[in-house]
Amino acid sequence: MRRNISGFSRGRSWKLSVRFISCKMKILLIILFLSNGLLLLSQDDGVGNVQIIQDPRVDSLLQKHIELNEQNPDIEGWRVQIFFEAGNYSKRMAIEAKSEFVGKYPNVRNYLIFQEPYYKVRIGDYRTKMEAEKFLKKIQYDYPNAFVVQDEINFPELGLPTQNF
Repeated sequence: MRRNISGFSRGRSWKLSVRFISCKMKILLIILFLSNGLLLLSQDDGVGNVQIIQDPRVDSLLQKHIELNEQNPDIEGWRVQIFFEAGNYSKRMAIEAKSEFVGKYPNVRNYLIFQEPYYKVRIGDYRTKMEAEKFLKKIQYDYPNAFVVQDEINFPELGLPTQNF
């Protein structure tokens, strides 16, 4: 009988060695699964008590923070300014610019602001400059002189994402 390089003959003993290795693998897998089961059983059930000990002044500070936020609902943010003008007819022109914008974009918040001597029309309530610039790119064709400004904004409405499950 001829032997190959590994030292096994080509016949029966090769099949026996494969069976022997296969048997070792089965035993190893059984030990692995049993040890995982024992690990899972040895863990806690996750039931326990948590006691929070805090200074009573923390509650009063939290309540003051809530009251201040209710009094001043504005936060720092960004808007897009599409119009500003000073002069005799600037208020009328600002109102026209605002109504034109509402006709094109009815779902976007808009504001007519008077900061002496200018009437301004500002659009949106954006938390980041990137959001404001994204909207600016969207309206750039209709309002080529528009630009992004930092302003006190109202809290933007947080809509839930619509997903089809």
